[in-house]
Amino acid sequence: MRVIDYINSSDKTAFSFEVLPPVKGTGVSRLFGSIDKLMEFDPKYINITTHHSENIYVDLGNGMFRRSRIRRRPGTVAVATAINHRYGVPVVPHILCCGFTTEETEYVLIDLQLSGITDVLVLRGDKAKEDKNYIPTEGGHTHAIELQRQINRFNEGFFIDGTPMKERGLPFSYGVACYPEKHEEAPNIESDIAWLKQKVDEGAEYAVTQMFFDNAKYFEFVKRAREAGITVPIIPGIKPLYKKSQLSVLPKTFRVDMPPALVAEIEKCKNEADVALVGQEWCTAQCKELIANGVPSIHFYTVNAVEQVYEVAKSIY
Repeated sequence: MRVIDYINSSDKTAFSFEVLPPVKGTGVSRLFGSIDKLMEFDPKYINITTHHSENIYVDLGNGMFRRSRIRRRPGTVAVATAINHRYGVPVVPHILCCGFTTEETEYVLIDLQLSGITDVLVLRGDKAKEDKNYIPTEGGHTHAIELQRQINRFNEGFFIDGTPMKERGLPFSYGVACYPEKHEEAPNIESDIAWLKQKVDEGAEYAVTQMFFDNAKYFEFVKRAREAGITVPIIPGIKPLYKKSQLSVLPKTFRVDMPPALVAEIEKCKNEADVALVGQEWCTAQCKELIANGVPSIHFYTVNAVEQVYEVAKSIY
């Protein structure tokens, strides 16, 4: 079954979560420990992020620095395969435009298909930290829609150079990202929804939102999307706060607003343990309201927040 089938066939709001491949050289024990803890809640699928290379500066010890490119978290395909084999849960690796040529993407698709993994999340990817604006990778795609078209063509049995495949494997099924508070590069929410409509028209079977902390913005976004003719499931992406610094870091990084009531409660906290508890309680209330309004699934961003996600899930599943 495809991930969309698991979402649609669940008799209650489905549970899923996202994990990162481990940093190069650290092994997978910590990652498996996090997954072990969350398996109690019967996840319908597990997302695995993909990370492009980035610039680092190596101190040469003589007052000079050498710039190098490095991928700190390689192995998305291998991690996805390992998780699928160990837990028997559908996995959804991220496929990015950023940092990959079309040929490299093609080989990722081939490797995934050979591993029996045919669910992916299609993303443009974020701009590099050192860049002011998004710069497409030379030989790669500029927009997620272009990446979708490559996957569609692959599903039809053709490589990027037009060569037909001698034998087609199982086709890929995919979801895309969406932004209840609009993408940072979109001029307005109407433009952002128009882009989402194009992604759905190209074959996206569901959309997963950027994290948000105000359910009203999610509900308004879904309403606008439905009015625009978008009928696929729109899965809320949720993350509990656990550090006071996130009040400024998350809005800056992900372009999300913090509800005044949440900010007020966090500001009262005397330590980070109190912050984590408030964040957990806020997230639990968010999820209960989302479930009461019939969302098909809730997707949790677990990075550095596995304990909080566990407590939230225990309260609602």
